[in-house]
Amino acid sequence: MKIDKKDIPVTMEAPGTIMRALPNYGGMTVCFNELPKGTDFTPLLQGLNNDSCHCPHWGYITEGKILVKYDDGKEETVSAGEVFYWPAGHTAIVEEDVKLIDFSPSKEFDEVITHVGKKMAN
Repeated sequence: MKIDKKDIPVTMEAPGTIMRALPNYGGMTVCFNELPKGTDFTPLLQGLNNDSCHCPHWGYITEGKILVKYDDGKEETVSAGEVFYWPAGHTAIVEEDVKLIDFSPSKEFDEVITHVGKKMAN
């Protein structure tokens, strides 16, 4: 199985932002996201357990930098050319315009993205 990133359905588009997601791709949701500097997921995660993302993500940064903050207080910056694993219990803030691809378990991803959608609708 393979798919061109342009064929992954767009789930959100705004100035500087394109988020694409294809659910149930072998039990995982594959995402290709382009996000501008300053994007902060923290407010969108409020109301979830520990006000953080409970979905793990595996992926690769193709451009830019993103700061990941974990529930245990640790932080790390993930930059272009780096592979990552973000366990459950995190939030993220884009430090430089970023492009990334990630894979997440579809069930947990759906729970988080449904919550984020409700927060954005308010």
